[in-house]
Amino acid sequence: MQEFDFLSVTSQNFKEQALAVFRHQAEHCVVYKDFINLLNVHPNKVNNIEDIPFLPIQFFKSHSIICGNPTIEETFLSSGTTGMSQSQHLVADVSLYKKSYLKAFELFYGNIREYTVLALLPSYLERNGSSLIYMVEDIINKSENPNSGFYLHNHQELYDKLQELESKQAKTILIGVSFALLDFIEKFNCNLQHTIVMETGGMKGKRKEMIREELHEELKKGFGVDNIHSEYGMTELLSQAYFNDSQKFNCPPWMKILIRDTEDALSLLPIGKSGGINVIDLANVNSCSFIATQDLGKVYADGSFDVLGRFDNSDIRGCNLLIQ
Repeated sequence: MQEFDFLSVTSQNFKEQALAVFRHQAEHCVVYKDFINLLNVHPNKVNNIEDIPFLPIQFFKSHSIICGNPTIEETFLSSGTTGMSQSQHLVADVSLYKKSYLKAFELFYGNIREYTVLALLPSYLERNGSSLIYMVEDIINKSENPNSGFYLHNHQELYDKLQELESKQAKTILIGVSFALLDFIEKFNCNLQHTIVMETGGMKGKRKEMIREELHEELKKGFGVDNIHSEYGMTELLSQAYFNDSQKFNCPPWMKILIRDTEDALSLLPIGKSGGINVIDLANVNSCSFIATQDLGKVYADGSFDVLGRFDNSDIRGCNLLIQ
């Protein structure tokens, strides 16, 4: 779909664009095509978004999810834990990823050059193939700010930089993995007036998992801020949603969340009901744009959504076709 531009997607044309991407991927993405065939779904008879089959995200651990046979520009790998297989996302055109995260950032936060961007992402920096590091590194570069940069375990330097930026009333974003932000506030207490603190989720086996409300309360106290922001993205996607001062996750126009029944993976639930999160990511046009995640959540009437937790293995029902 060389002529397809996901940045042209609006609420008014989302259905039309999503169905066009679905039919393209149903024909050209072999794994998705096989999955659809096994479900006995005929793509030319799918006329509503709600009837599109969503590929279980586990397929990215065992199959190459790609349309056609293109040259692969980047391979992004999930973090995983010791002994677990990693998901891999084969990206044929990395410029689509760049366009997606830069435009989404602009939509939710404005011009990147207005910010200093600080990143506390040790678990990601210490491995290869992280899509998050790729994104944050590019955002740091696009900020064109000499104060922007990565921090590993040098918490004192990060604290000193935050204090320096606060004294200058500089607009700052601190992006950090949850456990590293908690480690930081165990050593330092802040009172940040000009800094957005954004957690990217995940304890990565370093700490006990926490529900978001509990995590955010701890971080708000430690950083002295009214709200904590959050980024919802994953290796298998090319787009992100943001949890900002609205205290709900919001998607860019080319991304949409639907909720499926946890007992029947092929059935969707109405607005306000909790279930499994299905993601439509139209930026992911060369792979699969219709992914059934292992996250639990609910969608609100305005299209915003909340993430409530994750399935454990015993909770996963149905849609095991082709998974090896």
